[in-house]
Amino acid sequence: MIHKEEISVGGRTLSIEIGKVAKQADGAAWVRYGDSIVLAAAVSARVPMETDFVPLMVDYREKLYASGRIPGGFFKREGRPTETEVLTSRLIDRPIRPLFPKNYRCDTQVLISVLSAETDNLPDVVASIAASAALTVSDIPFDGPFASVRVGFIDGEYVLNPSAEQLEKSRMELVVAGTYDSITMVEGGSKEISEDEMVGAIEFAHAAIKPIVELQNRIREAVGVPKREHLKPELPEGLEQDIINLATEPLRKVSAITERTERRTQKRELEDKILLELTEKYPESELLVMDVLDSIYKKVVRKMVQDTQHRLDGRGCDEIRHISCETNLLPRAHGSALFTRGQTQALATVTLGTKEDEQRIDGLAGDYFRRYMFHYNFPPFSTGETKKNFSTSRREVGHGNLAERALQAVLPTWDDFPYTIRVVSDILESNGSSSMASVCAGLLALMDAGVPVNRHVAGIAMGLISEGENPIILTDILGDEDRLGDMDFKVAGTRQGITAFQMDIKIKGLSTATMREALTKAKNARFRILDIMEEAMPKPNSELSEFAPRIITIHVPVESIGAIIGPGGKVIRDIVEKSGAKVDIMDDGRVNIASIDSASGEIAKRMVERIIEAPEIGKVYKGIVKKIADFGAFVEIIPGRDGLLHISEIERTRINSVSDVLNVGDEIEVKLLSISPEGKMDLSRRALLIEQDATAAGKPIEPYLRQRPPRPEGGNRDRGGYRDRDGGHRGGGRDRS
Repeated sequence: MIHKEEISVGGRTLSIEIGKVAKQADGAAWVRYGDSIVLAAAVSARVPMETDFVPLMVDYREKLYASGRIPGGFFKREGRPTETEVLTSRLIDRPIRPLFPKNYRCDTQVLISVLSAETDNLPDVVASIAASAALTVSDIPFDGPFASVRVGFIDGEYVLNPSAEQLEKSRMELVVAGTYDSITMVEGGSKEISEDEMVGAIEFAHAAIKPIVELQNRIREAVGVPKREHLKPELPEGLEQDIINLATEPLRKVSAITERTERRTQKRELEDKILLELTEKYPESELLVMDVLDSIYKKVVRKMVQDTQHRLDGRGCDEIRHISCETNLLPRAHGSALFTRGQTQALATVTLGTKEDEQRIDGLAGDYFRRYMFHYNFPPFSTGETKKNFSTSRREVGHGNLAERALQAVLPTWDDFPYTIRVVSDILESNGSSSMASVCAGLLALMDAGVPVNRHVAGIAMGLISEGENPIILTDILGDEDRLGDMDFKVAGTRQGITAFQMDIKIKGLSTATMREALTKAKNARFRILDIMEEAMPKPNSELSEFAPRIITIHVPVESIGAIIGPGGKVIRDIVEKSGAKVDIMDDGRVNIASIDSASGEIAKRMVERIIEAPEIGKVYKGIVKKIADFGAFVEIIPGRDGLLHISEIERTRINSVSDVLNVGDEIEVKLLSISPEGKMDLSRRALLIEQDATAAGKPIEPYLRQRPPRPEGGNRDRGGYRDRDGGHRGGGRDRS
């Protein structure tokens, strides 16, 4: 049976259709928003896995046929997930995961495919709604539905699901996910918005989310599929009480150890001791024992913070860990910085490149290029672990994207700084908020590289313990506080406002008052970090690294671009070969010349300027002989432009053959005598030689110039040229064309 519901969202129709396709999946939804269509299918295994986490996989894929495109490359089919697909998968996974029972252990997959895409509207929020609808109508124990929307901020007004064109004008791009009662996820970037503007955007988004959630609830009631029974793992009788008796007091003592390594060692030894003690009495219950121990530890830590207002490392709730900043660590990198906050440490480097170093992206809306990239690496040694490290993880892609957005707002434009910029953050040590440490390290590395950023940017991660009437907000959370707490709220920005944010909530609801308080405390903490960063690096270096490319920008007439490139790129290749510099030409007439040393750049600049300069009568040029004929030689005085050096203008006296004096490839000085209305140029070498003679003799030049060489044997003088013996006319100031 097919069931369809629709509503209007942001001026376009959103429809959800159930029972049309993928009927063998546990749940599937065909969702259309405008001309974008997304299919989501959810399947969950019936038998639990032996694991201690929810085995959920959300996989979002974009089919390029959705926008009428064929994939680039050799294989002509979609391959491994692109960065956009990875980021969207995370955007959907994060609000889904908390809505599963914490002890759900059945392998679950949510596969999402974009089947039709409007090139001006992003399909990620549609995909998020489709995933929720598929899980909602299935029998999988999912405590939804939820919905996602995108919010823009244009001319002081919030805009729901703005188009790509509107986003270009927007001061904010915010994706918000939530249930009917609460917000569960926030992610986005902005151009230094205020805390009040951000809270307003979240409230605006939640008002739009509620009708979409109600739509899914109506569909669920109509479809009427009951949720499968999910039984919590039964604990053997007496096991939980035995663990409580054995572990509660020792875990209190462990939680009071402020040094992380010692605390973890003591906790691990306690767990091993309890497992050994209970193995004989409760065989094959290791996972159950660890679940109970984790639950007790969580309660102990949270109660300690509530009762004492002190945290695992001994800090107060609003304290920031000790921070140190160091720049210019790596002599060959174009810029480098080491940012350390407590036991979290990020080494950031900056590499500057030319336009040809931009990243080409093959997306639904077509090819586009990125001139700024931020890459984040999280090696296992940073947490003292060993793991197989095959490729970049989804987490690394997500954290890099968050840090990239945080710094985007302060980067110079291409016109002001025509470089491709790559920032890399290598996490050397991690105990909470390595992405925000990457923001700080990345900003300092940009300044060390001499990138003219207009302001400092810092980031901080906030946590929450929500038991009781007064929730406790934690500033600069540790890794354990992230895992044991109720919120992970990352905020980055300048003194003027917020530039990036990411919030994941693990509880049912979060009041506006609590959110405002968290943002206020994040702002205070950010300002304290900015104080330290500004003291360490007050402003960007005025000079680039000696190993960074030097870029000279000149502007040429648009009509001269073809001459600079030349037939088949011949001229520009010649410039690159002779100068050793890279030359990039923009459609608007900007020419960027990049070189490691300034000499190469100046050579290329002079060559380009010679091409675009207007030939000047009477000026002396150093040219190259390109072709020899009976009546003269063609000499290139400006790259791509030749003039005729008539046989009578080669030497002081008359010559019988051009090849007696000149060869192709010779470099000679010539004087431009005239330019015809058609642009043909007449050159003279004889005039320069006679001028030299007159100067050496100390006599006037004119008498010398009036002395014409005698006619070559066998030729007849005619109109400034020569008649060949066969009667054909050559020369006379004409060029090759």
